[in-house]
Amino acid sequence: MESEVDIGLAGQTDCVEIAGMSRALIENGLRWRWKPSRILSLIRHPDCVVITATVSDEIIGFAAMEFHELHAHLNLLAVKSKRRRNGVGQKLLDWLEESVMIAGLNYISLEVRISNVAAITFYEKAGYHIDHLASGYYNGIEDAYRMKHDLISDDVAKRRP
Repeated sequence: MESEVDIGLAGQTDCVEIAGMSRALIENGLRWRWKPSRILSLIRHPDCVVITATVSDEIIGFAAMEFHELHAHLNLLAVKSKRRRNGVGQKLLDWLEESVMIAGLNYISLEVRISNVAAITFYEKAGYHIDHLASGYYNGIEDAYRMKHDLISDDVAKRRP
């Protein structure tokens, strides 16, 4: 893992870069939905969090999550291609999971393209499981797996002797 990677809250001025990364890394081949104005609204929303992974003030990854009554929903998580497989995505996910546990929520849900085998594997290694198939989820073009990670049972299991 890269030791110089810093995880922190995104600033309002980060919305353009984050939206561009989303378009290139997540929404490639789809209609662009996570535009700067939408990212900015998440940054400003009290029930959402947008975080960045930076190295020397360069954003190399980001994540966006919404907090609901019983669970959190991970909307976006991406790491620049040249920085992948160095623990950056895991650092982002760890930060988010810790915040969800502090908030006392039960689980995190997310959607991932069924063609994105690397992301599915990443989430499965982190304790997520495929909950069900969402047909045509991505603009009617591609199916998604809805994945879920039950943090309550994992937290309880970690505390057992």
